[in-house]
Amino acid sequence: MHIELQDKRYYKIGEVAKAFEVNASLIRFWEKEFDIIKPKKNAKGNRLFTQEDVANFKLIFNLVKERGFTLEGAKQKLKTNAKVAIHNQKIITRLEHVKSELIKIKSQL
Repeated sequence: MHIELQDKRYYKIGEVAKAFEVNASLIRFWEKEFDIIKPKKNAKGNRLFTQEDVANFKLIFNLVKERGFTLEGAKQKLKTNAKVAIHNQKIITRLEHVKSELIKIKSQL
């Protein structure tokens, strides 16, 4: 899944939910379930997610929604192979970017 977000320091929960095409309640739920997501909170208590948080959401989204892991299975996978999972997600993101660029070039031909 290719996520389109502007390059910013912090993202609001609505921006993250829209990028992943899920409800904000799912973002809040995953925040509670997975220790790797730790958003900052402003004075009002609104969640502000960093780029690292968004990358972690990509990992969780890939495991749960795309690969069909249960929440417990995804937690175990992240605990045992966190570095490998992060590295694989970076490769997947790069390949998706290359694919989108190739599709643009094809359409221009």
